[in-house]
Amino acid sequence: MYNSKITGLGYYVPENVVTNNDLSKVMDTSDEWIQERTGIKERRHVSTEEDTTTSMGVAAAKIAIERAGIDKDDIDFIVFATLSPDYYFPGPGVLVQRDLGIKTVGALDVRNQCSGFVYGISVADQYIKSGMYKNVLVIGSEVHSRGLDMTTRGRGVSVIFGDGAGAAVLSREEDNSKGVLSTHLHSEGQHAEELSLIAPGMGKRWVTDIIEDNDPNDESYFPYMNGQFVFKNAVVRFSEVIMEGLQKNGLKPTDINMLVPHQANLRISQFVQKKFGLSGEQVYNNIMKYGNTTAASIPIALTEAWEAGKVKEDDVVVLAAFGSGFTWGSVIIKW
Repeated sequence: MYNSKITGLGYYVPENVVTNNDLSKVMDTSDEWIQERTGIKERRHVSTEEDTTTSMGVAAAKIAIERAGIDKDDIDFIVFATLSPDYYFPGPGVLVQRDLGIKTVGALDVRNQCSGFVYGISVADQYIKSGMYKNVLVIGSEVHSRGLDMTTRGRGVSVIFGDGAGAAVLSREEDNSKGVLSTHLHSEGQHAEELSLIAPGMGKRWVTDIIEDNDPNDESYFPYMNGQFVFKNAVVRFSEVIMEGLQKNGLKPTDINMLVPHQANLRISQFVQKKFGLSGEQVYNNIMKYGNTTAASIPIALTEAWEAGKVKEDDVVVLAAFGSGFTWGSVIIKW
C-alpha cells in the first residue's frame, strides 16, 4: 500500500483588501471590536465578476500543479471543497476540469464547510493509498462576500469571513514513513443548525418561497452562527482530534513541528496552542490578513507557511479543522 504526499501547493486571494475600518463605514462596528473578538485586521473580498469560487480555485491549482513538477494531464482526480459554489449545480469540480483543460478525469465536490479541505485530503489519501490514483488535485475555495449581510444586523458573522482559494497536489509516495500518515474525521449533526445557511434549500425555503414572501426581514438566506456555542465546541473538538492523530502515530505534542489550524478565530488557535504547549513558531496563523476563508483557510495558510520555509522535510505537520455541521478532522503528515 502506498502513502500520499503533498508535492505541490498554491493559493490565490483577490486583490481587494477590506479593513475593519472599511466595515465600520457600512455597519456599527470598529477595528477594536473585531480584533478583540476574532483577531482579524483585514480580509479579501472579490470585486470583479472574474473572481469566482472556480476561477480562484483554478488559479491556486495552476500554481500547485507547477510546483508539483507534473503536467495537468497527470492529474487523475479532482476534489473540490466549498460551501460557496458558482452554481447550485453543477459543482465547481467539473468546472475546474474544464477550465484547466484536464482530460476527462473524475471530479468530486465536498460540502463540509470549514473542515472541507481536511475531508478532501482524506478522500485523496484513500484513493492514492489504494493504488487507484497517482496524482489527486485537492482545492478549497470560497466566495463569502457576495452572500453576507453587510449591515449592523449581520455584523456578528459578516466581519469574520473573507474570500480566497488554496490547492494541493497529492502524489503517490512509496516510502510509508513519509507523507500523510493518517486522517481522522468526525461529525455531530445534532448541532447542524448552530452554524448554517438554511435557504435556499429544498427542505424549508426554496427560491420560490423567498420570492413569494418578499420579506425584507427574512434572514434565512444569510449565514447564521451561534458564536459562543460554536467556540466552546471548537476548542474541545480541535484538541480531541489533534490528540487522536498524534496517538494513532505514536507521537506527542512536543513532536509537532507545525500546526496549521483552520483559521476560524485567532482566539481558538491561541487556546489550542496554549493547551498543547506550542510556541508561536509551531503554529501558523494568517486570519489577521484574510479572515475566515472556510475550506480555503488551511491550504492558504499551509502554502504560506511552506513558502516562508516554516515547513521543511521530515517535519511533523498537523492540519486540523472544525466547523459547520458540526464536522471536524485532522491530518498528520511527515513532510
